[in-house]
Amino acid sequence: MRALFWDGRVLRLESSRPTPGTDRQFALVRVRLAGICSTDLQIFKGYMGFRGVPGHEFVGEVEEGPKTLVGKRIVGEINFACGKCEFCQRSLGRHCPNRRVMGIVGADGSFAEYVAVPTANLHLVPDNVSDEEAVFTEPLAAAFEILEQIQLSPGDDVLVMGDGKLGMLCAQVLKLTGAGVTVLGKHPEKLSLIKKTGVRTLLLDSWKARLFDVVVEATGSDSALKLAMSAVRPRGTLVLKSTIAADHTVSLAPLVINEITVIGSRCGLFPPALQALAEKSVLVTPIIEKVYPLNAGIEAVTHAGRAGALKVLLRT
Repeated sequence: MRALFWDGRVLRLESSRPTPGTDRQFALVRVRLAGICSTDLQIFKGYMGFRGVPGHEFVGEVEEGPKTLVGKRIVGEINFACGKCEFCQRSLGRHCPNRRVMGIVGADGSFAEYVAVPTANLHLVPDNVSDEEAVFTEPLAAAFEILEQIQLSPGDDVLVMGDGKLGMLCAQVLKLTGAGVTVLGKHPEKLSLIKKTGVRTLLLDSWKARLFDVVVEATGSDSALKLAMSAVRPRGTLVLKSTIAADHTVSLAPLVINEITVIGSRCGLFPPALQALAEKSVLVTPIIEKVYPLNAGIEAVTHAGRAGALKVLLRT
């Protein structure tokens, strides 16, 4: 099969990579669309020391697996848990210490014609959700994870830092609670796009210090944490969404002094994301900038890494 392969230094297109093997627990999925996200770009900078086929945002069709799923359109959760440990027994498979993570830790990902996924991780895509919408299920689920971790009320004042793909999704999800949501970004064209969803926007160049009840840091930048900390009210909440290869160098004293609650937020549940896509309560297709064929995958990754780029997809 064709696949993009990262060897730790160079990303290359392989035309005859072996098709993944499966067993009773895994299904073989033919990838229809895959999304390139900021975590993938961090992988190419050394994040998690990954080697293999990258990619974890995808929509596909089951080629081999349970008869009830063969031929069905699906999306798949990215954490491959062991199912046996203490965390798995407590329904915390996303935190299983023995887990592999598609395209990130120990498991090949979706920048390929085929990917092997545990059948337990698969979710059917509603008929009224297009492939171009379904490919956003994983990052949209990550946005909904915030609502699993904190409770927002209509009177809350929320700042989402970052006008990229994840920031746009987080802003729309948080707005569903009735909270006042503002996105802080540095790209006027992206902020204009966000504004069309009814979310307030602020340009970083015109930022004037103010405090929010909740701040979501989704910039993907190692320099944003200090500003995020300074924007949280005393006893407010800071939600960290960025995963980067670089180290943070910032004093944590303000977190103690202002008694800030800090929440790391990663993967989320797929059903709320799929429901939002089916109900069209979150709009994702305007975020798509370009779709490349898999054969042009290296060009696609370069495009996705440009400053200000929106979502770049791979079609197999």
